[in-house]
Amino acid sequence: MARFEPSPDCRPAVVTGASSGIGQATAQALAALGHPVVLGARRVSICEDTAKAIRDEGGDAFAVHLDLADSDSVERFAEAAAETLGTVEILVSNAAQNMAGSVLGTGTDALEGVLDVNIIGTHRLVRALAPSMIDRRRGDVVFVTSDVAERPRPTMAAYVTSKWGLEGYVRSLQMELEGTGVRATIVRPGPTLTGMGMDWDPDVTAEVIEQWASWGFARHSNFMRPAGVAQAIVAVVSLPRGTHATVIELQPEAPIQPRSENEERI
Repeated sequence: MARFEPSPDCRPAVVTGASSGIGQATAQALAALGHPVVLGARRVSICEDTAKAIRDEGGDAFAVHLDLADSDSVERFAEAAAETLGTVEILVSNAAQNMAGSVLGTGTDALEGVLDVNIIGTHRLVRALAPSMIDRRRGDVVFVTSDVAERPRPTMAAYVTSKWGLEGYVRSLQMELEGTGVRATIVRPGPTLTGMGMDWDPDVTAEVIEQWASWGFARHSNFMRPAGVAQAIVAVVSLPRGTHATVIELQPEAPIQPRSENEERI
């Protein structure tokens, strides 16, 4: 893979979970602003399609296979990103695994699998890419979590546990990075239309949503679009030096209510 030579105004970026949803939209949004991007995911062929589309539009994008559950894969990915981009200044840690299941209905192996990707895999990635940012005294690491970390939901035991733990991890990291020039940010989306959970059994999905509604977690039917979340991530990394967004939560806007006949038009 040829090494990319960025202009001084470009900030080379790495986006994980970039084969769909928030990760894909974030890679596209960063590239549209001129940032060279490495897209990482297990479905690398889809990432390559996205990277090609970005290149066709005049951007710079490269696809590299990444499996956060495999230490060797993470090391190879980090090496390829550094070899291609040179100095990685932006890391968007978005890849995650989700599964439906109650606390008592989730097996130990299944729980460990989700934690291995969502927490340990993230740690592997941070250890591989953050030290060079600290050495340069400049960088942004954005962690895409979930509002389940703030408001846990039933029948998602493994995912809730992983996102809750990930936010604790990031909060510790934020303190440790203070004064290094590297900013760590939590972007916490609410319900978003992504591919995550789309492979669940429809009956399971219906049960999960019913449980959410019974606990007041489904006030309306709107979901955010990935592009909207991506714009928030871009805004975070575009903040000028001296400003650090620590936590940003995003929620879908409720449907606009129809006017009543007696409502005064303003």
